[in-house]
Amino acid sequence: MRVKMEFHDSLEAIANKHGLGEGGYVQKWLDNECIKQMEPFTPYRTGVLRDMATSGTVIGSGEIRQYTPYARFQYYGKVMTTEDGRVRAKLHETKPVVTDRELVHNTAKHPLAGPFWFRRMKEAKKDALLRGAQELIRRGKA
Repeated sequence: MRVKMEFHDSLEAIANKHGLGEGGYVQKWLDNECIKQMEPFTPYRTGVLRDMATSGTVIGSGEIRQYTPYARFQYYGKVMTTEDGRVRAKLHETKPVVTDRELVHNTAKHPLAGPFWFRRMKEAKKDALLRGAQELIRRGKA
């Protein structure tokens, strides 16, 4: 699963004008900050999904990648099954059938955990993320 954060055109144009776009300091800061801010929204049982946000992402690429066999159905919050209706898949077997049943996310470790964790983090933290990026651009930290 991967997610990408896009900003208003004017901020992107300013960042690109100053050489701070993809791969630049602002993008690296933003990728790191999104991963950090996303943690309390991310489901947590063993920590693999949380850790994959860092280990699966090329910092500065503008995409946060969480590659685990279960990331997709956790993110969309729906129970998924095999073609023959089994919830438990065998090794290397896919679960392509999306049901209408909601997943129940454990909130013991991360109280905000649930589906669409990146989208919910972005909505909750977008003003702070924008302010931080604008401050870096203002200071010219390339």
